[in-house]
Amino acid sequence: MKGIFLKFLVAFFVIFAIDQAIKWLYVTGYGRYDGEFFSLILTYNRGVAFSMFAFLGENLKFIQTALLIVVFLYLVKEKTILCSHTIAVGMILGAGSSNVLDRFIHGGVVDYVFWHKWFEFAVFNFADVMIDIGVVVILLQSFLHKKALKKEKN
Repeated sequence: MKGIFLKFLVAFFVIFAIDQAIKWLYVTGYGRYDGEFFSLILTYNRGVAFSMFAFLGENLKFIQTALLIVVFLYLVKEKTILCSHTIAVGMILGAGSSNVLDRFIHGGVVDYVFWHKWFEFAVFNFADVMIDIGVVVILLQSFLHKKALKKEKN
């Protein structure tokens, strides 16, 4: 279990550190780019995805902090999930924690990637992408595991 927890912590802190470093660059004025497909611009998202729940204001950061703590405690108690998806869970919680830290420091999540070719999409950041990738990895691992179990039965 120590090896699994170490892998989790490495994934957590690598994603957290990379995301905070990128955000620091944008907050300090680096990284402006206007392209045909996307632009790199600094914005602060006061809500969650697509600015939903922005009406919660300052309370949102405390709700999200509590949610992250509850999820972490559940994963420690329910070791099967953490053992099966160690890196992906570390990525998701590291990215989520980085976004919550932004709320405490900047009053909102630091977002900077704005896709605008063919359609306008919400502005997002590295942490958002890592959360999406972590979820996809968990789904793929679960699907492949179920497929392997089915194959073993036959």
